[in-house]
Amino acid sequence: MSVLLLQLAGPLQSWGAASRFARRSTENAPTKSGLIGLLAAAQGRERSDDMSDLTALRFGVRIDQPGVRLRDYQTAHHGDTGEAMPVSERFYLADAVFLAAFEGDGALVEELHQALLVPVYLPYLGRRSCPPARPIPLGTAEHSLEAALSGHEWLAGEWYRRKRRSEPEVELGAWLDVRKGRTADHEQRDIPVSFDQAHRRYAMRGVEYTTVTVPNPRAVSRPSGFVHNPMDALGDE
Repeated sequence: MSVLLLQLAGPLQSWGAASRFARRSTENAPTKSGLIGLLAAAQGRERSDDMSDLTALRFGVRIDQPGVRLRDYQTAHHGDTGEAMPVSERFYLADAVFLAAFEGDGALVEELHQALLVPVYLPYLGRRSCPPARPIPLGTAEHSLEAALSGHEWLAGEWYRRKRRSEPEVELGAWLDVRKGRTADHEQRDIPVSFDQAHRRYAMRGVEYTTVTVPNPRAVSRPSGFVHNPMDALGDE
């Protein structure tokens, strides 16, 4: 099995798994359906195309920098009548960074990697208004999904690394497709059966939560007897 590694970083991201009328929420981490959509767009697939080969890939995401949740209010008017539409709430993650990975057949994984290098449709982080701030493809590896998420370097921004410079190692949370024979820690409607705008359908996805520990390259050793002053961190903001 091969693993495709993706870096997801930008000023804003939004990964909704459930939307109700005028409220557009976001999960705390990228969704499998959102990233399958990103991969399919990079390949130039149409919304009505079969996505079963992509949904069969095992997916996981590591939270390298959780970001801050933001809420925005948007207004719109009907294109034909000019009447005002209901005010909608849109939720985003600001300054977040994630490492995502797809595990599967080596030929398909490499095909997806090449598509991301020269995408047919430009990728975005959940919504068209959320462009990436860094290159998304990080390459492929001959690892298991778990090994890929635990072995890759920490992707957090420099300011966030400095903020945690007292920690030689940092513990990061990760969500993965639940393995066979295990009980899911959480379930959400996150497997796209059809992206067709006339009849979108999603199936349930079981996920398991774990943590991984990675080294902090900006860690600073403290002399014995050092007492931490919380005010020192103010200069990093």
